[in-house]
Amino acid sequence: MTIQEINKAYNRIIGSLDNRELKNAFDFLQGLIAGSREYASQEKLDELQETYKYMLRYRGEGAKDPMQEKIYNNMVASTYELADLVKHKALATDSPISYYSFRRTLQTQSQTNYQELHNILSASIDLIKDDIKKEAALITLFSKIWVSNLLSTEDVVEIKKILNDTTLPYIAGCQVVSALMLGLQTSFDKEKLLLLFDAASVENDEIRIRALISILLTLCKYRKRTSLYPQIENRLAALAEEYPNFTKAIRTIILRFILARETEKITRKLQDEIIPEMMKLSPKISKKINLSNFTPEHLGEEMNPEWQDMLSQSSIGKKMEEFSELQQEGADVMHSTFVHLKNFPFFREISNWFLPFTTEHSAFGNNFNNDNAEKAMLDTMTTAGFMCNSDKYSFYFSMQQLPETHRKAMMAQFDSQASELIQQNKEELISKRGKLEIITGQYIQDLYRFFKLYPSHLDFDDIFMSPIDFHNLPILEPYISDEESLTTIAEYYLRKNYFADALVIYNRLSLTIQDSEILYQKIGYCKQMIDDLEGALEAYLHADLLNAESKWVIRRIAGCYRTLKQPEEALKYYHRYEKLSPDNLSVQICIGHCHLELKNYNEALKCYFKVDYLDNKSHKAWQPIAWCSFLTGKYDQARNYYKKIIENQPNAQDYLNAGHTEWALQNIKGALAYYKKAVESEENDFNKFQEQFNQDIPDLVVAGIEENEIPLMLDQLRYTLDGTL
Repeated sequence: MTIQEINKAYNRIIGSLDNRELKNAFDFLQGLIAGSREYASQEKLDELQETYKYMLRYRGEGAKDPMQEKIYNNMVASTYELADLVKHKALATDSPISYYSFRRTLQTQSQTNYQELHNILSASIDLIKDDIKKEAALITLFSKIWVSNLLSTEDVVEIKKILNDTTLPYIAGCQVVSALMLGLQTSFDKEKLLLLFDAASVENDEIRIRALISILLTLCKYRKRTSLYPQIENRLAALAEEYPNFTKAIRTIILRFILARETEKITRKLQDEIIPEMMKLSPKISKKINLSNFTPEHLGEEMNPEWQDMLSQSSIGKKMEEFSELQQEGADVMHSTFVHLKNFPFFREISNWFLPFTTEHSAFGNNFNNDNAEKAMLDTMTTAGFMCNSDKYSFYFSMQQLPETHRKAMMAQFDSQASELIQQNKEELISKRGKLEIITGQYIQDLYRFFKLYPSHLDFDDIFMSPIDFHNLPILEPYISDEESLTTIAEYYLRKNYFADALVIYNRLSLTIQDSEILYQKIGYCKQMIDDLEGALEAYLHADLLNAESKWVIRRIAGCYRTLKQPEEALKYYHRYEKLSPDNLSVQICIGHCHLELKNYNEALKCYFKVDYLDNKSHKAWQPIAWCSFLTGKYDQARNYYKKIIENQPNAQDYLNAGHTEWALQNIKGALAYYKKAVESEENDFNKFQEQFNQDIPDLVVAGIEENEIPLMLDQLRYTLDGTL
């Protein structure tokens, strides 16, 4: 079998098991064993099949076995594990992806067990070479855990000792957690997941939070499988009891993953809007600032208020304000800055993408250790914006590339006042967000960098491309299904315009909350935004029953009816709105449109004239007045309005309608002139023009135009456009 065939067969097995189609899973597994010639697994498959057949025969005889569910779950779990085993053996030799490449590499090296690695990490530090040895041991530990087969009891005991050893630097525990997480993303192992529960119980915040994130990612990936292991649910319950603010922690992680979905949008906004706007603004600012006069004695003077005015008056001002708000919220605004700074040799080692930041790493050498002032300033700068660990390494390596004189000159520009300001901002952000949120955000950003930027990232399933919906997992329902949590998550989805995700939660809330008009308003809004207008209308009508005075709801109901081509129903609600807000001219326009759609042209005109009289500046009623005038045979009136429209930024439709009016007045030349401009307004796309024209033919006939005249007019227009008539 080819690698592609092996993966396809494996996916069929997993799909059958996820759907609890055990017989199909056995058949597909049989095919995988035969195709990959992994006959050593045949005996285990035969044993599982015989047990299953025996259980079904026993059931068929009408006997009730109290152990049936447990036996069945064990069989399904064992089949999952056997499928994993066969797949790994089949791919072990030839698969080029990183997971199997690292496995083969480790097998060729002298094997160091977990206890020996623990001893190396816990040895006393005397020389720099000892640090390098420990870093190498940490890399080996990471790789060994990541690509390991199902962990043995002895392995679990030794890894647990490393996690619980408080004399080790916390970095060791962090790397163990990340290796467990990455391994679980490739292949399920109950023992690896249980070790993450152990890690989530340690005292160190970095290790504990990383472990909780890793647990949630694993539960999400294997949502169909984890229910087969009762001990997982038991460990989760125990962790919830001992973990400080467990529900809040899960909620924070969920919100940060939602925010991570914004990263690409933020990057595009920076690259496509903010940076180009700043580049365009730069020459203008340069003219305002005479750089030749920018001498040291001017440094203490006040900035020119014109610069600030220029920024606030330009479109960049609003965008920068929005960008600043995103930064305060904790959005990943640094990704675009560091996306091209991941090519340093340091990042070729996979474990380094998850490494907590430390200036003591051997990759820096002594560059930042000789000058304490410089090192302190760099430390301050990296904590200021709360860069993730990966970006801090990128920043330091970039600084290392600079000549020492340039680096010192750069550092000299950051005086003590700047340092104090940075430190103050850091403390404000910590108090605002809290340590939990900062660590959570940094680790998720580190994960984002790895799954998007690691040189061989395509070898891994990108967790950010899959639905990360922890709140929808049945196993987490006891901890995150309270009204406050679900409402908080739904509101965040709604604020970020993820309407389908928000709707799922609002629908859940509606099962227990029947009397909240706001809830049904939001359900309606989400449905409307995903184009489920009938569903939106139903929700809005429910909200209207709960509060008949909400103008927002009344207008939404009217809008839905109108979009659903029910202008008569829409009119009822627009009239209700009119009673609550009689001076709202946009509603008057909508009432006019409803009358227009109902062919009550004179009523429509009354509404449009009212709007035009009360608001003679915007001219938004001119177009409907002109068209209604045409439809009611008031061609001179229509002509007068189209003349005014054409003097004020007309569009192709305006030229088309003006042409119809001239034709109805028997002014063929005037009609042709307007039709020609209509085609030109459509970038000379005659087909597009004709599509619009054909829709109006019934109205032209009513206006007295003979049908046999229509093709003649169109041909005359064609000749006029190509200049041959």
